[in-house]
Amino acid sequence: MSKALWAPSAQIETLKQRASVLASIRAFFAAREVMEVETPCLSQASVTDVHLATFATEFIGPSYAKGLPLYLQTSPEFAMKRLLAAGSGAIFQIGKAFRNEESGRHHNPEFTMLEWYRPGFDEFALMDEIDCLMQEILSCEQATRISYQDAFKTYLGVDPLAIEIDELKSLCAKYGYEEIAATEQFIDPLLQLLFCMEIEPQIGKDAPCFVYHFPASQAALAQLNDVDPRVAGRFELYYQGMELANGFNELTDVSEQSKRFDEDNNMRIKMGLPKVDKDQRFLAALESGLPTCAGVALGIDRLVMLATGKGSIKEVIAFDVERA
Repeated sequence: MSKALWAPSAQIETLKQRASVLASIRAFFAAREVMEVETPCLSQASVTDVHLATFATEFIGPSYAKGLPLYLQTSPEFAMKRLLAAGSGAIFQIGKAFRNEESGRHHNPEFTMLEWYRPGFDEFALMDEIDCLMQEILSCEQATRISYQDAFKTYLGVDPLAIEIDELKSLCAKYGYEEIAATEQFIDPLLQLLFCMEIEPQIGKDAPCFVYHFPASQAALAQLNDVDPRVAGRFELYYQGMELANGFNELTDVSEQSKRFDEDNNMRIKMGLPKVDKDQRFLAALESGLPTCAGVALGIDRLVMLATGKGSIKEVIAFDVERA
Protein backbone atom coordinates (compact mmCIF):
# COMPACT_ATOMS: atom_id res chain seq x y z
CA MET A 1 0.00 0.00 0.00
CA SER A 2 1.40 3.38 -0.97
CA LYS A 3 2.09 6.08 1.59
CA ALA A 4 -0.60 8.22 -0.06
CA LEU A 5 -3.20 5.78 1.31
CA TRP A 6 -1.84 5.06 4.80
CA ALA A 7 -0.57 8.53 5.64
CA PRO A 8 -2.77 11.10 7.41
CA SER A 9 -4.63 13.63 5.31
CA ALA A 10 -3.47 16.41 7.66
CA GLN A 11 0.13 17.41 8.32
CA ILE A 12 1.40 16.58 11.81
CA GLU A 13 2.11 20.26 12.47
CA THR A 14 -1.53 21.04 11.69
CA LEU A 15 -2.68 18.33 14.10
CA LYS A 16 -0.52 19.98 16.80
CA GLN A 17 -2.28 23.26 16.09
CA ARG A 18 -5.62 21.45 16.28
CA ALA A 19 -4.68 20.04 19.69
CA SER A 20 -3.85 23.57 20.84
CA VAL A 21 -7.27 24.82 19.70
CA LEU A 22 -9.01 22.01 21.61
CA ALA A 23 -6.98 22.80 24.74
CA SER A 24 -7.93 26.48 24.45
CA ILE A 25 -11.62 25.60 24.12
CA ARG A 26 -11.50 23.44 27.23
CA ALA A 27 -9.71 26.21 29.15
CA PHE A 28 -12.36 28.69 27.96
CA PHE A 29 -15.15 26.61 29.50
CA ALA A 30 -13.19 25.66 32.60
CA ALA A 31 -12.78 29.39 33.36
CA ARG A 32 -16.56 29.75 33.11
CA GLU A 33 -17.27 26.63 35.20
CA VAL A 34 -19.09 24.86 32.37
CA MET A 35 -18.83 21.10 32.89
CA GLU A 36 -17.50 18.84 30.13
CA VAL A 37 -19.67 15.78 29.47
CA GLU A 38 -19.66 12.75 27.20
CA THR A 39 -22.77 11.14 25.72
CA PRO A 40 -23.14 8.04 23.49
CA CYS A 41 -22.37 8.12 19.79
CA LEU A 42 -24.85 5.26 19.37
CA SER A 43 -28.52 5.80 20.17
CA GLN A 44 -31.68 3.71 19.94
CA ALA A 45 -33.43 6.69 18.32
CA SER A 46 -32.77 8.57 15.10
CA VAL A 47 -33.91 12.10 14.18
CA THR A 48 -36.98 13.24 12.25
CA ASP A 49 -35.28 16.27 10.65
CA VAL A 50 -35.78 15.98 6.88
CA HIS A 51 -32.36 17.51 6.24
CA LEU A 52 -30.42 14.92 8.24
CA ALA A 53 -29.56 11.37 7.14
CA THR A 54 -28.27 8.98 9.78
CA PHE A 55 -25.99 5.95 9.66
CA ALA A 56 -27.76 2.86 11.00
CA THR A 57 -26.28 -0.28 12.52
CA GLU A 58 -27.40 -3.16 14.74
CA PHE A 59 -26.27 -4.57 18.09
CA ILE A 60 -26.39 -8.35 18.52
CA GLY A 61 -25.95 -9.51 22.11
CA PRO A 62 -27.29 -11.86 24.81
CA SER A 63 -30.32 -9.68 25.47
CA TYR A 64 -30.79 -8.75 21.83
CA ALA A 65 -30.44 -11.96 19.88
CA LYS A 66 -32.81 -10.60 17.25
CA GLY A 67 -30.82 -7.39 17.03
CA LEU A 68 -31.19 -3.90 18.46
CA PRO A 69 -31.27 -1.11 15.84
CA LEU A 70 -28.85 1.69 16.68
CA TYR A 71 -28.02 5.00 15.01
CA LEU A 72 -24.83 7.03 14.94
CA GLN A 73 -25.72 10.43 16.32
CA THR A 74 -26.00 13.43 14.00
CA SER A 75 -25.58 15.59 17.12
CA PRO A 76 -25.33 14.99 20.89
CA GLU A 77 -28.24 17.41 21.42
CA PHE A 78 -30.97 15.07 22.66
CA ALA A 79 -28.65 13.26 25.08
CA MET A 80 -27.26 16.53 26.42
CA LYS A 81 -30.75 17.88 27.00
CA ARG A 82 -31.53 14.73 28.97
CA LEU A 83 -28.57 15.65 31.20
CA LEU A 84 -29.90 19.22 31.52
CA ALA A 85 -33.30 17.88 32.55
CA ALA A 86 -31.55 15.74 35.17
CA GLY A 87 -29.98 18.86 36.70
CA SER A 88 -26.49 18.97 35.16
CA GLY A 89 -26.33 22.76 34.89
CA ALA A 90 -24.20 24.36 32.17
CA ILE A 91 -22.46 21.71 30.04
CA PHE A 92 -20.31 21.35 26.93
CA GLN A 93 -19.10 18.46 24.83
CA ILE A 94 -16.43 17.97 22.18
CA GLY A 95 -17.35 14.80 20.33
CA LYS A 96 -17.91 12.98 17.09
CA ALA A 97 -21.05 13.38 15.02
CA PHE A 98 -22.02 11.46 11.90
CA ARG A 99 -24.14 12.48 8.92
CA ASN A 100 -24.72 10.35 5.86
CA GLU A 101 -24.22 13.25 3.49
CA GLU A 102 -21.72 14.43 0.92
CA SER A 103 -18.01 14.77 1.55
CA GLY A 104 -16.15 17.75 0.21
CA ARG A 105 -14.15 20.84 1.07
CA HIS A 106 -16.29 21.64 4.13
CA HIS A 107 -17.84 18.21 4.79
CA ASN A 108 -16.78 14.80 6.06
CA PRO A 109 -19.36 12.17 7.08
CA GLU A 110 -17.61 11.86 10.46
CA PHE A 111 -16.76 15.20 12.05
CA THR A 112 -16.09 16.82 15.40
CA MET A 113 -18.69 19.02 17.02
CA LEU A 114 -18.53 21.38 19.97
CA GLU A 115 -21.93 21.68 21.58
CA TRP A 116 -22.83 23.58 24.73
CA TYR A 117 -25.87 24.64 26.74
CA ARG A 118 -26.33 27.56 29.08
CA PRO A 119 -29.32 27.50 31.48
CA GLY A 120 -30.64 31.03 32.02
CA PHE A 121 -29.25 32.33 28.72
CA ASP A 122 -31.31 33.48 25.75
CA GLU A 123 -29.96 33.37 22.19
CA PHE A 124 -28.41 36.84 22.45
CA ALA A 125 -26.49 36.05 25.65
CA LEU A 126 -25.20 32.89 24.00
CA MET A 127 -24.14 34.83 20.91
CA ASP A 128 -22.09 37.06 23.21
CA GLU A 129 -20.29 34.03 24.62
CA ILE A 130 -19.68 32.50 21.19
CA ASP A 131 -18.25 35.85 20.09
CA CYS A 132 -15.79 35.74 23.02
CA LEU A 133 -14.72 32.21 22.07
CA MET A 134 -14.23 33.17 18.42
CA GLN A 135 -12.07 36.15 19.33
CA GLU A 136 -9.99 34.02 21.69
CA ILE A 137 -9.40 31.18 19.21
CA LEU A 138 -9.12 33.16 15.97
CA SER A 139 -8.00 36.61 17.18
CA CYS A 140 -10.75 37.99 14.94
CA GLU A 141 -12.82 41.14 15.20
CA GLN A 142 -16.03 41.32 17.22
CA ALA A 143 -18.92 39.69 15.39
CA THR A 144 -21.67 41.59 13.62
CA ARG A 145 -25.37 40.70 13.73
CA ILE A 146 -28.22 40.89 11.25
CA SER A 147 -31.71 39.40 11.30
CA TYR A 148 -32.69 36.85 8.66
CA GLN A 149 -35.38 39.25 7.46
CA ASP A 150 -32.96 42.17 7.16
CA ALA A 151 -30.40 40.00 5.38
CA PHE A 152 -32.93 39.24 2.62
CA LYS A 153 -34.06 42.85 2.44
CA THR A 154 -30.47 44.13 2.30
CA TYR A 155 -29.01 41.71 -0.22
CA LEU A 156 -32.01 40.55 -2.27
CA GLY A 157 -34.58 43.31 -1.75
CA VAL A 158 -37.41 41.03 -0.54
CA ASP A 159 -39.11 40.21 2.76
CA PRO A 160 -38.69 36.45 3.39
CA LEU A 161 -41.47 36.49 5.97
CA ALA A 162 -44.07 37.83 3.55
CA ILE A 163 -43.01 36.60 0.11
CA GLU A 164 -45.30 34.25 -1.83
CA ILE A 165 -43.94 31.15 -3.54
CA ASP A 166 -44.56 32.41 -7.10
CA GLU A 167 -42.61 35.61 -6.38
CA LEU A 168 -39.88 33.53 -4.76
CA LYS A 169 -39.62 31.27 -7.82
CA SER A 170 -39.28 34.35 -10.03
CA LEU A 171 -36.48 35.60 -7.80
CA CYS A 172 -34.75 32.22 -8.02
CA ALA A 173 -35.02 32.37 -11.81
CA LYS A 174 -33.46 35.83 -11.78
CA TYR A 175 -30.36 34.39 -10.08
CA GLY A 176 -30.15 31.38 -12.38
CA TYR A 177 -32.00 28.75 -10.36
CA GLU A 178 -35.15 28.50 -12.48
CA GLU A 179 -34.73 24.79 -13.14
CA ILE A 180 -34.34 23.98 -9.45
CA ALA A 181 -37.23 26.21 -8.41
CA ALA A 182 -39.66 25.03 -11.07
CA THR A 183 -40.61 21.78 -9.33
CA GLU A 184 -40.28 22.96 -5.70
CA GLN A 185 -43.56 22.98 -3.75
CA PHE A 186 -42.39 24.62 -0.54
CA ILE A 187 -41.07 28.08 0.33
CA ASP A 188 -38.34 27.13 2.81
CA PRO A 189 -36.09 25.15 0.42
CA LEU A 190 -36.18 28.12 -1.97
CA LEU A 191 -35.33 30.55 0.82
CA GLN A 192 -32.49 28.28 1.90
CA LEU A 193 -31.22 28.09 -1.68
CA LEU A 194 -31.11 31.86 -2.04
CA PHE A 195 -29.65 32.33 1.41
CA CYS A 196 -26.88 29.79 0.80
CA MET A 197 -25.98 30.89 -2.72
CA GLU A 198 -26.62 34.64 -2.72
CA ILE A 199 -26.44 35.90 0.88
CA GLU A 200 -23.87 33.72 2.63
CA PRO A 201 -21.03 34.77 0.28
CA GLN A 202 -21.69 38.43 1.15
CA ILE A 203 -21.65 38.21 4.95
CA GLY A 204 -18.96 37.47 7.52
CA LYS A 205 -16.06 38.48 5.29
CA ASP A 206 -14.09 40.71 7.66
CA ALA A 207 -15.64 39.63 10.97
CA PRO A 208 -17.89 36.74 12.03
CA CYS A 209 -21.58 37.43 11.39
CA PHE A 210 -24.56 36.14 13.34
CA VAL A 211 -27.83 35.80 11.44
CA TYR A 212 -30.73 35.55 13.89
CA HIS A 213 -34.53 35.29 13.98
CA PHE A 214 -34.89 32.59 11.35
CA PRO A 215 -38.47 31.94 10.15
CA ALA A 216 -40.69 29.94 12.49
CA SER A 217 -41.01 27.32 9.76
CA GLN A 218 -37.25 26.72 10.18
CA ALA A 219 -37.43 26.77 13.98
CA ALA A 220 -36.44 23.12 14.48
CA LEU A 221 -35.80 22.97 18.25
CA ALA A 222 -36.11 26.70 19.02
CA GLN A 223 -38.64 28.77 20.91
CA LEU A 224 -40.86 31.06 18.83
CA ASN A 225 -40.27 34.76 19.39
CA ASP A 226 -42.63 36.35 21.95
CA VAL A 227 -42.96 39.61 20.00
CA ASP A 228 -43.11 38.24 16.45
CA PRO A 229 -44.20 34.56 16.27
CA ARG A 230 -43.27 34.51 12.59
CA VAL A 231 -39.66 34.09 13.72
CA ALA A 232 -37.85 31.83 16.15
CA GLY A 233 -34.95 32.09 18.58
CA ARG A 234 -32.59 30.42 16.11
CA PHE A 235 -29.29 31.84 14.87
CA GLU A 236 -26.38 30.79 12.70
CA LEU A 237 -22.79 32.03 12.60
CA TYR A 238 -20.88 32.67 9.37
CA TYR A 239 -17.26 33.61 8.80
CA GLN A 240 -15.09 33.72 5.70
CA GLY A 241 -17.45 31.69 3.56
CA MET A 242 -18.35 29.02 6.11
CA GLU A 243 -21.31 28.28 8.34
CA LEU A 244 -19.71 27.64 11.73
CA ALA A 245 -22.53 27.31 14.23
CA ASN A 246 -26.26 26.76 14.62
CA GLY A 247 -27.90 27.79 17.90
CA PHE A 248 -31.26 28.08 19.61
CA ASN A 249 -33.17 29.60 22.44
CA GLU A 250 -34.21 26.06 23.25
CA LEU A 251 -37.76 24.78 23.05
CA THR A 252 -38.86 23.35 26.42
CA ASP A 253 -42.53 22.54 25.68
CA VAL A 254 -42.91 18.78 25.19
CA SER A 255 -46.27 19.06 23.41
CA GLU A 256 -44.92 21.56 20.89
CA GLN A 257 -41.78 19.47 20.37
CA SER A 258 -43.80 16.31 19.75
CA LYS A 259 -45.98 18.24 17.30
CA ARG A 260 -42.90 19.42 15.40
CA PHE A 261 -41.63 15.84 15.16
CA ASP A 262 -45.00 14.90 13.65
CA GLU A 263 -44.72 17.78 11.19
CA ASP A 264 -41.23 16.56 10.22
CA ASN A 265 -42.62 13.11 9.51
CA ASN A 266 -45.47 14.54 7.45
CA MET A 267 -42.89 16.42 5.40
CA ARG A 268 -40.83 13.24 5.10
CA ILE A 269 -43.80 11.41 3.64
CA LYS A 270 -44.40 14.22 1.13
CA MET A 271 -40.72 14.10 0.14
CA GLY A 272 -40.70 10.32 -0.24
CA LEU A 273 -38.46 9.80 2.80
CA PRO A 274 -39.03 7.09 5.43
CA LYS A 275 -40.91 8.01 8.59
CA VAL A 276 -38.75 8.13 11.74
CA ASP A 277 -39.95 7.16 15.21
CA LYS A 278 -39.90 10.00 17.73
CA ASP A 279 -37.20 9.85 20.42
CA GLN A 280 -39.38 8.97 23.40
CA ARG A 281 -36.54 9.25 25.94
CA PHE A 282 -35.90 12.82 24.80
CA LEU A 283 -39.60 13.69 24.97
CA ALA A 284 -39.81 12.17 28.47
CA ALA A 285 -36.90 14.37 29.54
CA LEU A 286 -38.71 17.45 28.23
CA GLU A 287 -41.83 16.39 30.09
CA SER A 288 -39.85 16.07 33.32
CA GLY A 289 -38.69 19.66 32.87
CA LEU A 290 -35.95 21.14 30.70
CA PRO A 291 -34.62 24.37 32.20
CA THR A 292 -34.88 27.56 30.16
CA CYS A 293 -31.63 27.62 28.24
CA ALA A 294 -29.82 28.41 25.00
CA GLY A 295 -27.59 25.98 23.15
CA VAL A 296 -25.33 25.87 20.13
CA ALA A 297 -23.47 23.38 17.94
CA LEU A 298 -20.19 24.59 16.43
CA GLY A 299 -18.09 22.73 13.88
CA ILE A 300 -14.61 22.14 15.32
CA ASP A 301 -13.08 21.06 12.02
CA ARG A 302 -14.20 24.25 10.28
CA LEU A 303 -13.00 26.33 13.23
CA VAL A 304 -9.57 24.68 12.95
CA MET A 305 -9.58 25.38 9.19
CA LEU A 306 -9.94 29.07 10.00
CA ALA A 307 -7.35 28.94 12.80
CA THR A 308 -4.77 27.27 10.55
CA GLY A 309 -5.62 28.89 7.22
CA LYS A 310 -6.40 25.57 5.56
CA GLY A 311 -8.79 25.37 2.62
CA SER A 312 -10.21 21.88 3.09
CA ILE A 313 -11.54 19.85 6.00
CA LYS A 314 -9.29 16.91 5.11
CA GLU A 315 -6.29 19.12 5.86
CA VAL A 316 -7.30 19.48 9.53
CA ILE A 317 -8.44 15.94 10.41
CA ALA A 318 -6.09 12.99 10.81
CA PHE A 319 -7.82 10.80 8.23
CA ASP A 320 -10.64 11.92 5.99
CA VAL A 321 -13.24 9.43 4.71
CA GLU A 322 -11.04 8.44 1.74
CA ARG A 323 -8.23 7.37 4.11
CA ALA A 324 -10.28 6.13 7.08
